[in-house]
Amino acid sequence: MTVSPSATVDDFIAPPCHGEIRILYQDDDILLLDKPTGLLSLSGKHPLNKDSVHYRLVTGQLKGLFARPANTEELQAFPTAALVHRLDFGTSGIMVAALHKRATAELSKQFQARSVSKSYIAILEGQLENEQGVIDLPIAKDKPNFPLLKVCSESGKPARSEYQVLERLQQPDRCRVRFSPKTGRTHQLRIHSQAIGHPILGCDLYKNSRSEPMAERLLLHATELQFAHPTSGLPIHGRSVCPF
Repeated sequence: MTVSPSATVDDFIAPPCHGEIRILYQDDDILLLDKPTGLLSLSGKHPLNKDSVHYRLVTGQLKGLFARPANTEELQAFPTAALVHRLDFGTSGIMVAALHKRATAELSKQFQARSVSKSYIAILEGQLENEQGVIDLPIAKDKPNFPLLKVCSESGKPARSEYQVLERLQQPDRCRVRFSPKTGRTHQLRIHSQAIGHPILGCDLYKNSRSEPMAERLLLHATELQFAHPTSGLPIHGRSVCPF
């Protein structure tokens, strides 16, 4: 097969993920899940990238209070489950899955309308100057450097991230930050952190000479997710404890 110079080829093969997905909440319409770091949200095209959050959902490879139906030792599978959003491979934390088409459609509308509230904890290299602020930088594809994306005012789509410094740490110099993204661009928090000169520790794509080796994993965790229940309309506030 001949590949043109402009074509982008994704040759990433995910290493085995031994972390477990835990079910935090379940009803007839949705699941709240706790995703481990090092796991794809959706299976890749390459057969070695089959393992993912969605694959484990439909094949019954989950842990937690709701993972086993009553009076059985078998793990529960969710063959009709669908993901309405994703977390990056290295990002851990809370996700919502829909269990039928109507719930999928309703939750998708909320994500598209940006009415879903998301919160992340990250540890950044160095010290942010301000205690809180907003990063408002458009994000575009960076085709020559796939799979990277880039900040670009000409072709980028709007991307906005609010942040608050939670803790300033020393030796090495770093800070713990709460992010509240107002848009949902791919790699948004990682790109924005690097763009302001303070990459997220452990990130292999958006980094400086110090940030990647300062952590064995990407130090980014989805801690909170707030949305309206797809059937009742009641507010749902899911939480996942940050492991770092």
